[in-house]
Amino acid sequence: MTQNQIQIPDRLLPQDRRFGAGPSKVRQAQIDAVVAAQPSLLGTSHRQASVKSLVAGIQSKLLEFFAAPEGYEVILGNGGATAFWDAAAFGLVKSRAQHLSFGEFGAKFAAATNGAPFLEDSEIITAPAGTRPAPHASEGVDVYAWPHNETSTGVSAEVRRVPGAESALHVTDGTSAAGGIAVDLSETDVYYFSPQKNFASDGGLWLAVISPAAAQRIEEIAASDRWIPDFLSLKTALDNSRLHQTYNTPSLTTLVSLDAQLDWLLELGGIEGAAARTAESSGIIYRWAEEHPLARPFVEDPADRSPVIVTVDFDESVDAAALAKTLRANGILDVEPYRKLGRNQLRIATFVSIDPSDVRQLLASIDYVLERAL
Repeated sequence: MTQNQIQIPDRLLPQDRRFGAGPSKVRQAQIDAVVAAQPSLLGTSHRQASVKSLVAGIQSKLLEFFAAPEGYEVILGNGGATAFWDAAAFGLVKSRAQHLSFGEFGAKFAAATNGAPFLEDSEIITAPAGTRPAPHASEGVDVYAWPHNETSTGVSAEVRRVPGAESALHVTDGTSAAGGIAVDLSETDVYYFSPQKNFASDGGLWLAVISPAAAQRIEEIAASDRWIPDFLSLKTALDNSRLHQTYNTPSLTTLVSLDAQLDWLLELGGIEGAAARTAESSGIIYRWAEEHPLARPFVEDPADRSPVIVTVDFDESVDAAALAKTLRANGILDVEPYRKLGRNQLRIATFVSIDPSDVRQLLASIDYVLERAL
């Protein structure tokens, strides 16, 4: 029997078989919320009271969920993280940015500011895949930026202000971390994310929790002579967000599903409850990988290991690509490694919507295949 012909018994299969690191598993309650919104909300104007009330509720719930400091506010705009990187290059960096680049997201934001013709060359601090670099105060830098979590590699980085750089803005990419990893927002000025990971909604939207200092920087740059496209204007996003709307029409299904997910996360106990759930799920995999003779965690330092994206390397005797193909044939989806990393590994999301019991069943399924494929 070839590996592709292996059929995993139903008793071993996860109840929900979605483990992707891109769009997350969407809970049925979110789908039900979208269906319930169809008669009165979907297909209506985003500048009218019903949608603005929805946006205002999301903003309030995010501040509660993150236990945001006094004066912080939530802004949002069309487009995902890629749009926000360009918007931040236009509207947050005055002269020069420092980036930590240890995966795909950090590298792309660094490229955005480094290529902006109206900014000085960015200072980009790199580290090998599976590790993370450390920031340092640097003269002339007015924005320090790095991801809270790298989806491509499964490395998580602490969110904290850089000693000696208190007057600069600190900008954190929370896309795959937000909603699943604990964070103290007083340690950053901008915590931005797309909602398709732990918040289990569709893409096409970015949200950011910003400090008063960040709002002031946005206003200051907008008042300068710098040309900023309207779609990428953080000042436009700030003004519209304070009216509980977006500049262009948003996806209402994304907003409805995000709102439903926030209700569930608050019931879990807010960010601490969510973080405990992802830590449980990821811990199950890390312990399995440490004890398995054919596997090991790709991220060697436990302090750097992500609780929401787990990368597992396999012995050369295991064809991880064939393993992922077999799992997919059995309905277990999206555990393939990041395409540009080129490693013999699986990448498994443990976002907050994923039940720890399904993680245990996933590992039982992997063990079943490995026992019969070698």
